[in-house]
Amino acid sequence: MNLAVFASGSGTNFKAIVDATRNGEIEFAEVKILVCDNKDAYVIKRAEEYGIETLVFNPKDYKKRSEFEAIILKRLQELEINLICLAGYMRIVGKTLLEAYPDKIINIHPALLPSFKGAHGIKDAFDYGVKVFGVTVHYVSPELDGGRIIAQRGFEYYGSSIDEVEAKIHEIEHVLYPEAIRMITRRR
Repeated sequence: MNLAVFASGSGTNFKAIVDATRNGEIEFAEVKILVCDNKDAYVIKRAEEYGIETLVFNPKDYKKRSEFEAIILKRLQELEINLICLAGYMRIVGKTLLEAYPDKIINIHPALLPSFKGAHGIKDAFDYGVKVFGVTVHYVSPELDGGRIIAQRGFEYYGSSIDEVEAKIHEIEHVLYPEAIRMITRRR
């Protein structure tokens, strides 16, 4: 399977996915391209170190989401991408990509969905006072963080440090996301 990873930041989940494809944890899959909406993101440097193609764009250069998604879609089709993995991509995926890749776009979310949707899942859960935190991998749908759940992993935490919670969530993400991708690639 040919994978595309979309990211906007440091790229730790991107690294986990690439490493898993290269060390055999995820068999028969290869990350072909990184798509990034932030020219200053560290994930671009990671992709360069791995020799992976990057497609970097500035959303502000376009009037509508469909314009930059059409450019992305063209390149994904040229590379025969089978699965899109959102890994800290801080944009809502629009109709152009959703229609071209039904049930072939997945996301990792730092909370146990369906609770605490949106960009601040960890903080929202922490502020609410939950004692079980976690990570969800799910299919992307038109509803924000509302797609069918693929995998989840949780942990209990009774401390008072959001930094500790974030560290544990990232640790789980780097294991759970490759596991979920492996489940999908084996099915297909």
